[in-house]
Amino acid sequence: MDISSAIDRVFPDVRTDHERLIRIPSVSAPGFDEAHVRRSAELTAEILAASGLRSDVLEVAGTHPAVIGTREAPEGAPTVLLYAHHDVQPPGVERLWESPPFEPVERNGRLYGRGAADDKGGIAMHVAAVRAWGDDLPVGVTVIVEGEEEIGSPNLGPFLAEYGERLRADAVILADSGNWRVGEPAITTSLRGLVDCIVEVQVLEHAVHSGVYGGAFPDALTALARLLAALHDERGNVAVRGLATGFADDLDLTEAELRAQASALPGVELIGEGSLTTRLWRRPALSVLAIDAPQLSEASNQLVPRARAKVSLRLPPGQDPKVAMDALVDHLEKNAPWGARVSVERGAAGHPFECDTSGPAFGALREAFKDAWGRHPVDQGMGGTIPFVAEFADAFPGVPLLLTGCGDPDSREHGENESVDLGDFKKACHAEAAFLGRLAAIGSC
Repeated sequence: MDISSAIDRVFPDVRTDHERLIRIPSVSAPGFDEAHVRRSAELTAEILAASGLRSDVLEVAGTHPAVIGTREAPEGAPTVLLYAHHDVQPPGVERLWESPPFEPVERNGRLYGRGAADDKGGIAMHVAAVRAWGDDLPVGVTVIVEGEEEIGSPNLGPFLAEYGERLRADAVILADSGNWRVGEPAITTSLRGLVDCIVEVQVLEHAVHSGVYGGAFPDALTALARLLAALHDERGNVAVRGLATGFADDLDLTEAELRAQASALPGVELIGEGSLTTRLWRRPALSVLAIDAPQLSEASNQLVPRARAKVSLRLPPGQDPKVAMDALVDHLEKNAPWGARVSVERGAAGHPFECDTSGPAFGALREAFKDAWGRHPVDQGMGGTIPFVAEFADAFPGVPLLLTGCGDPDSREHGENESVDLGDFKKACHAEAAFLGRLAAIGSC
């Protein structure tokens, strides 16, 4: 089959369905309308059914719904499990969007809208690959589209336990990553893990006059600031002891390119030590995500008695999240300034991931990328955390997990003006369709 011509044929309808999904504000985070997530699941099931799959909306009690679509394998052919998620992040500050977040708009060759890349683009990739083959699909396909990835996949384990037999496969494509650059495809081979916590600093039973008592007692915000500052050394390395570190291939990433990707302000220095890719993929990274304290509009001349912050620690491959959480809590408690009372509420934990990229399935994927882009993919790490990957690794031991996607460094997933490059999006659809054919040809994973 001529894959390129087949993708050209199905792509207009795939894009239409992609845009239909983007229009649904399927935010899974607490406080948002759950009906939108259900509507997104129902539309996903409808789109999979229109692609020739038997589709069902399924859920474990108390969860956002997921969707499964299936097509049985021809005799002797392998089955591929195709993962994506239909829930999205909140839109953020809507005035910072150049167009409405849930109204897909094309500008300069990119499609803008929440979920355009993360991860309704992943759903569209799977749909395009299946539709390109039509009745001649050479492998079995099971599509699983989750509805809770953006809140950490808290119920994926129970879901896999309940429906795991329906998901058995010889290879898994997890379409929730991205490419090295526009025009340069990638396979993601490692992910950092994550632990987070809320730390509270208390110095007084209640607020008191800052003029009467200031100079003798600290306020909680200053104490919290000193505690948070102790999380890094002078070079910006994470100061928590006992955490794993490693090294990554330098590849061809330059500081100028990284600064542009991150929109760094002139004069802002990079932190940490080691190559750029090592710092991004193979070293721990610690960030303060939020602080609870009086707003400026509420400020008065008082010593603030207590303040809280949310702290997030990214973990390189090889790091046990429990050990990392213990180390972080110990560090916070031991660095309490001026005898302040420090308490820590432990939060989420996600395992890091690293895969063995040898074997025929990865070879088939690399050749499929070359079919679509005219070049082999980069093997890249990712500094972010995708908790469901470890869940799949536990549920399907020994099955190759191939982490791909249609985004790129300018896709701004989780930020305002999320987008996908339409040229690379089409190539990603081509690559997945080509992979199905190549995997069928070799017959094993």
